[in-house]
Amino acid sequence: MEFKKISSVDLDFFHSFLDDKGIFLDDESIHDYAHDETEDLKYYPDIVLKPSSTDEVSKIMKYCNEQTIPVTPCGARTGLSGGSLPVCGGVAMSMERFNNIIEIDERNLQATVEPGVINQVFKDAVQEKGLFYPPDPASKGSSFLGGNLAENSGGPKALKYGVTKDYVLNLEVVLPSGDIIWTGANVLKNSTGYNLTQLMVGSEGTLGVITKIVFKLIPHPTHDLTLLVPFRSAEKACEAVSAVFRAGITPSALEFMERDAIDWTLKFTEMNVPINEDIQAHLLVEVDGNDMDTLFKDCEKITEVMEQ
Repeated sequence: MEFKKISSVDLDFFHSFLDDKGIFLDDESIHDYAHDETEDLKYYPDIVLKPSSTDEVSKIMKYCNEQTIPVTPCGARTGLSGGSLPVCGGVAMSMERFNNIIEIDERNLQATVEPGVINQVFKDAVQEKGLFYPPDPASKGSSFLGGNLAENSGGPKALKYGVTKDYVLNLEVVLPSGDIIWTGANVLKNSTGYNLTQLMVGSEGTLGVITKIVFKLIPHPTHDLTLLVPFRSAEKACEAVSAVFRAGITPSALEFMERDAIDWTLKFTEMNVPINEDIQAHLLVEVDGNDMDTLFKDCEKITEVMEQ
């Protein structure tokens, strides 16, 4: 399909409803939005638009659809899979101005947010109210929730708590036609019609533009403990993982670290962890919960299993 290049007529249309903070044509902006953290990939948009309301997103999508101008939604551009790259040029539509936590509903364990909220900012906000949003991608300090949703991001805590899709209840989405829809309902069980909410999760912006997200939350665990367990071979470390699960323990996080990774970590941090020369790998194991005695027992059991 042949796409249209941005013209002066198109610019006039965008200027008719976007403010000065919403339209960028300078070389620096075009360069910034030509890449994410995917190695060696760059695709340059013709223009960068930064809408600040669902209505503005709707106008952009409707117009560009009618004019066959490609639109690529993007967030913080921290992804490693090229999901926000404008491979066809056209409009790179940044959602960074959608950065409000609209509501944290403590009674119903839900939160409504905009897609430009940073993951860690959201986690901190709900934790202040004793609630927990578990998905914790490595980029949680900079990545947007909308991008996490578009990529179905996870992290170490996915082991026990699942990934982004497991916490999405409902979405406000602008379709390519400009129509605005809600994909579901703000309830845990909704068996009415197609599951459009989960269809959107992981779709990398190809089906529509997410403008509001309703998340499910859970009570925040009050305690956690971490074990760093050494192994003389990587094979033994990997075998120990399944042994922990067979023992009936589900850690909140479990990470494998080979010797080189540990050496580099110690080299560039102030950590002082003595490691014997014959140690070739570690497992970093975290358990969490609300009873410290139970957690200590879990740690003892994990230690026993890994010593076998």
